[in-house]
This record gives sequence, C-alpha cells and structure tokens, in this order.
Amino acid sequence: MGIRKKTNKNPSVFSHEFIIQNHADIVSCVAMVFLLGLMFEVTAKFAVLFVTVQYNVTITTNEGPDENSINFFHHGLKDLATVFFYMLVAIIMHAIIQEYVLDKINRRMHFSKTKHSKFNESGQLSAFYLCSCVWGASILVSEHFLSNPVRLWEGYPHTLMSFQMKFFYICQMGYWLHALPELYFQKTKKEDILRQLVYIGLYLVQIGGAYLLNLNRLGLVLLVLHYFVELLFHVSRLLYFSNENKQGGFTIWAILFVLGRLLTLSLSVLTIGFGLAGSEQQGLDLPSGNFNVLIVRTTVLAAICVTQAFMMWKFINFQLRRWREHAQTQSMKKKPVATKSKSSKKENKANGVNGAVTSNGADSPRARKEKSS
Repeated sequence: MGIRKKTNKNPSVFSHEFIIQNHADIVSCVAMVFLLGLMFEVTAKFAVLFVTVQYNVTITTNEGPDENSINFFHHGLKDLATVFFYMLVAIIMHAIIQEYVLDKINRRMHFSKTKHSKFNESGQLSAFYLCSCVWGASILVSEHFLSNPVRLWEGYPHTLMSFQMKFFYICQMGYWLHALPELYFQKTKKEDILRQLVYIGLYLVQIGGAYLLNLNRLGLVLLVLHYFVELLFHVSRLLYFSNENKQGGFTIWAILFVLGRLLTLSLSVLTIGFGLAGSEQQGLDLPSGNFNVLIVRTTVLAAICVTQAFMMWKFINFQLRRWREHAQTQSMKKKPVATKSKSSKKENKANGVNGAVTSNGADSPRARKEKSS
C-alpha cells in the first residue's frame, strides 16, 4: 500500500485522484442503492439477490406435534450477486479501519514509507484474521467438527450448509475479491502488485474450490488453522514496528507455521485420501454435487500440497533473509570496536617507542655528563 498524500487542491470530478480520495463514499452510495431497493416492492426482488443469502431449503426433522423445521442452504449462480454486495461492504470497512484507526496511529508513530505500507497491511489483515478466527471457531464448535473429526468426510457430498457456514464463505470470498480494487485505491507499488495478485489468487482458488466442490467442512477447518497462524505473524509485526526489540512473537510464529503446514497436510490426506476414498458415495454426479472421483481427489490434494510447499519455500527464504540481516547488524556493531582496539594498540605501541627513546636518551653518557656538571 502506498502513502496517500492529502493536498489542498480539489481534484477534478471522476479523475483518478478524485476516485481514490472518495472511493469509500462512492462505494457506500452504491451499497445504499441495494439497501433502498429492499423498501420498494418493484425493486425488492432484485435487491434481495444481493443482500440476503440465497438457496434456502427447509427440512422437517420430526412429524406430529414435535415437528421441527431447520433451514439449510446450498450454493448456486445467484451467490455471485451476494458476494459482490459483501465485497462492497468489505471496501467500506477497509476504509473505516484505515481512516479511524491506522492513520491515527501512523501520525503518532511517524513511520517511514516502507514501515507505513507494511503497518497498514498488517493492521488490515490482523483485524480480518481475528474476526474470521473467532467466527470460524464458533462454527466449528457448534457443528461439532472438532469433537467428531469423522464429520469432515462422513455423509459427503455436503451440499447443505447452515446459515453461518454459508454466510462465512460468502464473506470470505467478498473480502478477498475486495483486495483487487484496493490495489488501485491504495496506490500499490508496481513491484508489489504481482506478489499481492498471487497472494489474493491463492485464497480465492482455495476458498472457491472448497465451496464449489462441497468440501466446505474441510475448508473451514483449514482456514481457521491458517488464519490463526497468520494472525500471530501480523500481530508480531505490529509489535515489532512499535518497538524493534519485541521479536519474540516471530519465534513462536515460526514454530506454529511449520506445525500448521504439517497439520494441514495431515488433515487433507486423512479427509481426501482416506475418508473420501473409502466412502460409499463414489462417482461424478453434478446434479447431486458429488465430485468424489479419483481425478478430482488427486487434483485437490496436489493443489493443497503445492500451496503448502510454496508457503514453506517463502518461509525458508524469509528466515534466511532475517538471519542474514541479523548477522550484518551484529558485524556492523563489532567493526567499530575492532578498529578502536586496533588504533589503541597502535597508540600504545607508539607511546612505548617514544618512552623507550626518551629513557635511552636520559641514560646516555652525554646526559649523565650534563647531570654531573
């Protein structure tokens, strides 16, 4: 993210600078159009596609007087409209956090340009990861996925989702889609755009794949695990920016990062490689949402393994760079001491020679003769 410089000049309407400075207000007006559409009967049918979660299915569990109805949801093309609306909401929330929290801290801390950009990135992602971890963990507890891991593959295909589960995925896709226009709104540097696009693309492919292939339970567990590790990293980076001596969080993050990758691979192989492979529901059936065939399982496992290997490669490079920088700082600290000790040795040696010359001159026969006279 680049630094947005505020100027007194008012940019021309619909210019790039005008859109960047007022993008939150423009997006808010677009979102208000959909909300106002719910108030009128003519536009309500259209607006409801964007605001509310679609594809509701009501299932009756008991018959008779103890009849109980439960609402479930499945996915479809109308979800694209809902994801678009919550992408607008994510842009608005991004601007609120930036203006009312991060910008105020930046003014007090007086960060450099590089630290300013990284601080904004970590601040935004820390807020998102924290909310997603708490929300996802509550779903895992309520759905009993942690107490009974067999439910990760039992009863596949998992075409029906609870409201919280589906809304969680809608918000996740909306958030990572909002990161694409934010590259323009935040004036991201050209050298950082490719890294950000790879970062965003991996999230969209993984989350969208789990959602469309009805692997939403496994996807939820892996997302919460990954978000927790990433939350620790960005919180550690925020603490480091406030005080460079606070680096203990990076050590804890490094340990949990490696454990997180191993746990991700273990859960993926257990669920896809063993659980779904031994399931009775085998075969490709698009109407019923069953993708439990060998080629799909192999592709999903390969995608997860490649992603984890890519993350480990980036992690190793990050650690090596940190060690090199630490070694350079240590050598820079030792160099002045070494030069000082060398210069002091030279001075002592010179003083010793001068002292020897002086003493030799004082003890010479000529000097003794002058003393006796």
